[in-house]
Amino acid sequence: MERTVEVVPEAGIHARPAAEFVQTANRFGAELTVGRPDEEMVSANSMLAVTGLNVRNGETVRIVAEGDDAAEALDALEAVLTTPVAGDDGETADGEGGETP
Repeated sequence: MERTVEVVPEAGIHARPAAEFVQTANRFGAELTVGRPDEEMVSANSMLAVTGLNVRNGETVRIVAEGDDAAEALDALEAVLTTPVAGDDGETADGEGGETP
């Protein structure tokens, strides 16, 4: 099974979004790979491999899953990539503006 997804987090698949993506991938038994369409795929379970893709906000990635829980894994990984990360809009975690007056 596979799915093509547009990356929503402002940081792309770096830092927090990448960590959440890899942690989510590691919850499943399916073999999971990720990459740009028509390019080499890497293990979705490896932080180094995932961040090495250097995927930015607005880019499209392909996620491939093989195994018993492939559909659930694709749903969960798509949710990570299509959900904005708190603070992407310039606000801090406490809801205050991130800029000083």
